[in-house]
Amino acid sequence: MTSVIFPGQGSQFLGMSRDFYDNFKEAKNTFEEIEDTTNISLKKIVFGDDSTLLNLTNFTQVSIFACSISIYKTLEANFDLENMNINNMLGHSLGEYTALAASKCLTVSQASTLLKIRGELMNSAIEPNTTSMAALIGINCIEVEKIINNYDLDLEIANDNSPGQVVISGTNINIIKSEEIFIKKGIKKFIKLNVSAAFHSKFMIEAQNKLNIEIDKIKFVDPICSIISNFDASLNSSSLKITKNLKLQMSNRVRWTESILTLEQIGENKILEIGPGKVLSGLIKRISKKLDTISINNINDLEKLKLL
Repeated sequence: MTSVIFPGQGSQFLGMSRDFYDNFKEAKNTFEEIEDTTNISLKKIVFGDDSTLLNLTNFTQVSIFACSISIYKTLEANFDLENMNINNMLGHSLGEYTALAASKCLTVSQASTLLKIRGELMNSAIEPNTTSMAALIGINCIEVEKIINNYDLDLEIANDNSPGQVVISGTNINIIKSEEIFIKKGIKKFIKLNVSAAFHSKFMIEAQNKLNIEIDKIKFVDPICSIISNFDASLNSSSLKITKNLKLQMSNRVRWTESILTLEQIGENKILEIGPGKVLSGLIKRISKKLDTISINNINDLEKLKLL
């Protein structure tokens, strides 16, 4: 059995998926469809030589989506995905929207429309430079929760990425105050992230409510395979349940560790990461030793498909 995963914000880089765009009509057509839908000049942003726009949340999310789904559409048209026995799809944060498009729960146009709005809302959700996020390296989610509770820290876990990497959200003041406490508790690194706001936290509730108005305008259909939602880390095949979880995703924790353990528990053994970078494959190796991962982010990687 094979599961397909899609990356989230932070995996972007200039030129990502360019070789697919140049060599496969499916990738080019997908890019152009998303450009037409969003009225964003993605090629200039993604294939240019200045990363400023690419790293703005307004454009980052739909750009990563375009790259990931264009690669998936290329594989779908030119390789025998049916024989790979793809049973599940999931993505990290914005990557969940890519999973919904790949699984036919949403169309590419619908997903890109939502992600354009999502990026804009997240970028402007709260007054700039008042909230932030930090990555804690060398500690697991349970220990972070204990420290937050024991020291009465006004912080939230935004991403449970792996047993050795947890991301927290909060006000700038509270993030800065917490660094000394976490360092004293033995974490290896405290990395303040370069983001515009405290994502996946209570600071996103207003933005989430606005996004939900747009989600309600779109018709979701049951996916062709199971979806593991970030919100509950469980297998879902009902569009109603998937939609309900999506409407809670932006203001709640990304349960990535739990999601991967769900795959392990159902006997999954192969994972195909599609999209820029290999961040998720690296996290999975720290979560489970029972899962083999393959990353496809350039055309040279296509040889790896023979291993599935």
